[in-house]
Amino acid sequence: MELQNAQISAAEAALEQVLPFSQPADSVLSHFFRERRKLGSSDRHFVAESVFGVLRHLLTLRQMLGDNANARLLLLAYLNRFGGISLRELEKLCRPQEAEQLKQMQRDSENWPLAVKIEMPQWVVDKLSAYMDEAQIRVLGQGLQQPAPLDVRVNTLLASRDDILGALAGSGLKGEPTPYSPIGIRLEGKPALNKHPMFNAGKIEVQDEGSQLLGLLLAPKRGEMVVDFCAGAGGKTLLLGALMSSTGRLYAFDVSERRLANLKPRLKRSGLSNVQPQLLGSENDPRIKRLAGKIDRVLVDAPCSGLGTLRRNPDLKFRQSAKSVEELTKKQAAILASAAKLVKNGGRLVYATCSILREENRDIVDAFLSANPDFKLLPAGELLAKQGIKLEMGECLIMSPAQHGTDGFFAAVLERQV
Repeated sequence: MELQNAQISAAEAALEQVLPFSQPADSVLSHFFRERRKLGSSDRHFVAESVFGVLRHLLTLRQMLGDNANARLLLLAYLNRFGGISLRELEKLCRPQEAEQLKQMQRDSENWPLAVKIEMPQWVVDKLSAYMDEAQIRVLGQGLQQPAPLDVRVNTLLASRDDILGALAGSGLKGEPTPYSPIGIRLEGKPALNKHPMFNAGKIEVQDEGSQLLGLLLAPKRGEMVVDFCAGAGGKTLLLGALMSSTGRLYAFDVSERRLANLKPRLKRSGLSNVQPQLLGSENDPRIKRLAGKIDRVLVDAPCSGLGTLRRNPDLKFRQSAKSVEELTKKQAAILASAAKLVKNGGRLVYATCSILREENRDIVDAFLSANPDFKLLPAGELLAKQGIKLEMGECLIMSPAQHGTDGFFAAVLERQV
């Protein structure tokens, strides 16, 4: 289909709203589309793909065009450089000055900074350089540039993976088992699932394979008392509940009423009856004190920079900074210390983030272990192997998009000594 001026104008308008980076790009686009209900599905697809394409390649585009390039020129350059649209075709839609700028933009990338080549802010590259060589940083950065696949988790309370694979195939969707998670399916393409019968029946939930592994590391058992300390909208809560066969008691803690509200319809679909959502005032809420030393398993999926999710959220790297990460590490340490009080003797705590930065990950864990000698680190690889999950891993779980095809995840399994 031939590109139209109206499509360019719509994508330009959307990109102009996104580029200040004051709000998450997906939220801005959702609002943009609500305001323009007359846009057809193909136009919406073009706008969304183009905006996220520009965000994935923004540092390269600005290197080629200059830092002051406006949204329209960035969009046109993206379509030419990465969107497979020739200059000849674009010239029909360009203003004379724009066509000339596109012809003259710098394309020789040999001498570009590493940060530009891997589409990562310089402050992130500086942090990674403290413990990774250039080749490792390049591989990680390039992996985070690729669009993410669509993974779903099977709700084993209601169905088996084989059943779901068959049902999805019967509805025309192609999928295959995820390579590591025994309850995951990776779908081909990006099908809309929110109206699919399997989704509406609570038999599948969208969840990255790496995120599924966090719940499998916690490995809650039937009848236990379990806490999802930073539950958010409850993706991992639902996984934990299914692993517990809807027995025992599962607390879903969060400090955001809005996020917990988003859990309610998902919980209703899931068929779980053992989940108790609890709104906390802070990590020092009195509810935590009442449950101190009584919980078998605690999951802390800590608030973090989210830099491991750049495949899905490429704008995040422009909405974070070295200072914001420093503030996050203080919060992470406080949350971990508070959550650890819940764990009974012999109980297990999993600390996890979707960050690629050591200071949000291993550094937090090491500092915690130094201050809490009654906890020890359990080898993540061995724990997964006991569940039949073949994943070469050391002391901690470190998932990488380039190596494992998942978002970037970190997890450490801690056990309180008896």
